[in-house]
Amino acid sequence: MKDSQPSISDWKSLYDVAVEFKKIGCWDWMWDSDMFGVQNPANDEIGYCCVMGRLGEHFALAVYLGTEGLETYLKIQNREVTEGDIEALFVQKCLMASFEDREFLLDADRKIIKRLGLKFRGRNQWPLFRSYQPGYHPWHVTKDEAEYLTLALQQTIEVSLRFKEDPDMLIPPKRNRYLVRVPRKTDGEWQWRDEWLKPEPLEESEVVVPPVNEVRLQKIRKTIKRRGGTWEADFFFSPTPVKEGNEKPYYPYAALYVDSRSGFILNADMLKHEEYMTGFSSGLMTLIENVKFKPNEILVRKEEAFELLKLIASRLDIKLKLVKRLEMLEHAQASMFQFFS
Repeated sequence: MKDSQPSISDWKSLYDVAVEFKKIGCWDWMWDSDMFGVQNPANDEIGYCCVMGRLGEHFALAVYLGTEGLETYLKIQNREVTEGDIEALFVQKCLMASFEDREFLLDADRKIIKRLGLKFRGRNQWPLFRSYQPGYHPWHVTKDEAEYLTLALQQTIEVSLRFKEDPDMLIPPKRNRYLVRVPRKTDGEWQWRDEWLKPEPLEESEVVVPPVNEVRLQKIRKTIKRRGGTWEADFFFSPTPVKEGNEKPYYPYAALYVDSRSGFILNADMLKHEEYMTGFSSGLMTLIENVKFKPNEILVRKEEAFELLKLIASRLDIKLKLVKRLEMLEHAQASMFQFFS
């Protein structure tokens, strides 16, 4: 089922509150580290709000969705992922209301503005609303996202004006607590109150190793005896999005195998999200079949990659090692990103 699109009434509410948010200019007294939460009444998920613009460059409200979104924000804050790093675009899970130059809007954005009879002029004046999901290109908000982003902007205005009078209001009483605006419906109206809440535990995604073609594996084991060298292997989001039909653009996975000594790219595949696990592991067997020899050792930097290759490597008597860096593969990855950019 496709996500429903915002109605013209939804757009009007969202643009109206965004214009009010811009007029207040709360980035004049708030930093992006002054974070608080707004609970979504539709699903109880907490979005962690971050006001951007204190440095006078990018004016926006980012709402990081759930603990997964919050963890991304904290990694950026701790420099584990830098905002200039293309990886930051791939891993963010948030909604954003920003104020851009006109040329950054798409035709669909301009049509809505025109239909609402709104006029904007100048730099950093045009409202833009986008949904960021891991592995997907930033895209237009759905009806549910527009409704929640409207509430988040309203509550940000409320909190920011209080914060202006009391800069200590967001200091937590206990470690790892955030002030969260929690809604309760009374007599058909939403009433909001402050609560200090701890983020929900982050759900670790389990690596489900796809089944291995045992016949194919045994054939490789019996027929390919030559071996030597060390390979580096990894998968990551490619820098160029792909759009299929009316679906939102996504970044396919790039699976690379590189010779650790020469840096020569042995194999490169582009894989859809739903097939990257199978494609990455079976890609190792395909590579060995093509080059007619197997390495002594394979280096990987992700635990997920280790789990996906562990069975095949063990059956083929290949040493599999988890390391912090893959120097040659990282060079190949950087060259790929530079080429596409």
